[in-house]
Amino acid sequence: MHPRKRQRKNASAMKLVGAQLAMFREAAGLTQRELASLINVNLETIASIEQGRRPLKPDLAVQLDRLLETKRALETAVANMPEIDLIPAWAEQYMDLEREAIALSSYQNQVVPGQLQTENYARAVFRSRIPILDEDEITKRVATRIERQEILQRKNPMSISFVIWQPVLMLRLGDGETHTGQIRHLRACAELPGVSIQVMPLDRGAHPALDGPFILLETPDHQYLAYAETQRGSQLISDLDEVSILAQRYAMLRTQALNQEDTVGLLDRLLGEQ
Repeated sequence: MHPRKRQRKNASAMKLVGAQLAMFREAAGLTQRELASLINVNLETIASIEQGRRPLKPDLAVQLDRLLETKRALETAVANMPEIDLIPAWAEQYMDLEREAIALSSYQNQVVPGQLQTENYARAVFRSRIPILDEDEITKRVATRIERQEILQRKNPMSISFVIWQPVLMLRLGDGETHTGQIRHLRACAELPGVSIQVMPLDRGAHPALDGPFILLETPDHQYLAYAETQRGSQLISDLDEVSILAQRYAMLRTQALNQEDTVGLLDRLLGEQ
């Protein structure tokens, strides 16, 4: 079962478009599975759109209008969504994609990847935010972050790779117990099936990801996406050329980072220094 998903502010508009798609599909005598097959997307994609859980993208709307012979009805609906829908809630959409992904690669140089954070570490991260968050909001955000870690415990493990810059492991967020607990948790996660954790050591003179952290995803229908966060926002990247550039950078990062065995050795040494 997937973790609880937060209600999007544009849920009503998304449900309306989803209901329209369901009506047009049924009028064409197609099941969700049949429609998904005809346009070469995953069944879950169609189901999520029809249920108002995922926005209908403009290019897919055009494709559906053509297939269902709906005279640009879906394209027009998407083009005239409320303003809030013109700026997708990337973080929420990303988390939906992350739950469904079959492969994930993450480079982080600021904090431990969210999927690997302990509850105490996540709380320390959110307490560092400016403007200051109140305790209720921090608790909600921590709970959402911990829910994401379900992907590490799947019955059929996905392929997950993390490259973490070494200073992240040396940054003592929270108290000493929080730091030790986080290192110990990373050590345990390194033993999970399908999970690879590598540290980019300080003695590397340079590496190809100096522009900042990013994540690569492969969806169940083998679509490749990238996700990048900045100080004041985030971006989901689907352009194949841009994703390819980041994939090449990540491949180079893995060759320059410590291998899995040496990374575990480094974590053990850090625990021994506490």
